[in-house]
Amino acid sequence: MTSALVFRSGPHTTLPLALDLQAMGIEVLAQEDGCSKLVQGVVRHAPDLVIGEVSASADALFKATQALADTAPCPVIVFTTDSDAGHIERAMAAGIHAYVVNGYGAQRLRPLIHLAQARFRREQALQEQLRDVSQRFEDRKAVERAKGILMRARQVSDDDAFQILRTASMHSNQRLGQVSQHIIQSAHFAEGVNRAGQLRMLSQRLVKLYLLRLAEVQTRQQQALLDDSILRIDANIALLGKTLSAPTFGDLLAQVEGTWQRLKPSLKGKPAAAQVLPVDELAERLLHDADRLTASLESAGSAPPLKLLNIAGRQRMLSQRFAKCALMELLESGARARGSDAVMVGAQREFESGLALLNSLPLSTPEIRRTLDTAALEWDKVLAGAAHIQRPAGRDRLLRLEGLAAASESLLEAFEQLSAEYERSMQMLMG
Repeated sequence: MTSALVFRSGPHTTLPLALDLQAMGIEVLAQEDGCSKLVQGVVRHAPDLVIGEVSASADALFKATQALADTAPCPVIVFTTDSDAGHIERAMAAGIHAYVVNGYGAQRLRPLIHLAQARFRREQALQEQLRDVSQRFEDRKAVERAKGILMRARQVSDDDAFQILRTASMHSNQRLGQVSQHIIQSAHFAEGVNRAGQLRMLSQRLVKLYLLRLAEVQTRQQQALLDDSILRIDANIALLGKTLSAPTFGDLLAQVEGTWQRLKPSLKGKPAAAQVLPVDELAERLLHDADRLTASLESAGSAPPLKLLNIAGRQRMLSQRFAKCALMELLESGARARGSDAVMVGAQREFESGLALLNSLPLSTPEIRRTLDTAALEWDKVLAGAAHIQRPAGRDRLLRLEGLAAASESLLEAFEQLSAEYERSMQMLMG
């Protein structure tokens, strides 16, 4: 049995809609006064059609029927005495399928219901076709973007990238567009985790370079690296600001940027021993803020390979933190030196634990294995360099400091390469 919800709006609404519908064998589920609760009534009773009488059309009617079309679409018939041409056009646009002006008759109800139902079915079919065309268009755009990502990441041709997508689509029983969207999202979060992770590393590298300049170790070279680090932080914050969701990550990124704006002026000009502690404290704050952002991105990406990228990225930070602490222990004295030593021991323990974990995991490419082997060798050099600078001061003190500086940069380069390889890896992109 066909069911209906009846509503009335405005004065002088006297049509016997409910009685005539029941006489036709249509079940009247409910009657509503006014339009304010029309949507709630339809959701609650789920009628096959909505039929009503309004004395004069108004915004309330059109807003209600539009909301109905958006949330619980069904055929809608409205009887009215309002012959305004503008209102008739609005009625058609607002989800009313039969807008009958001064034309009520019990004998007309059934054909009008059939008309409204036919128009509703046609409207739904057209909307489905539009959704299908829109979906195919969006899928095509996604496929092109995903192919571009794969071509850059894996250095493959357009045809090979498409074949990778097709294979993944068949194996996962998903549309090409769905697989492509997954790759786009994976690449988006992988870049975010990598960029935010770089901010962690740069927070420690800045202090290391500041200390090397203070010790007058290859002053021009260290200043160039310091300037480069400052530019990288600016660039990463700007890029993350453009690519990350402001409602989701905006507050975390704002904290990073706020801390950076406080730290940045301290890095200008000639280093001073009295500024080491304030600079390091702000750098530690930047590390904390960047770590929170990175962890949130990893969690939001909800892809296990992001954890590998985060670990590899954290190794970059630990390499610079260890070198920084070795320098601070040498240049500071008393409680500060002992504090730096404790932090250095912790950084060493965490770095070696992370390196062991990365070595124990199944890897997707020979390049990652080779880079890990290189990183292990460079780490040994950093350890040796840190031990050498603790020897009593002598004529070769400057050379020993230069050795630690070079080893820490080589280790950083290895983990920068490793992080990039994880970011580009098929495991990361395909999840």
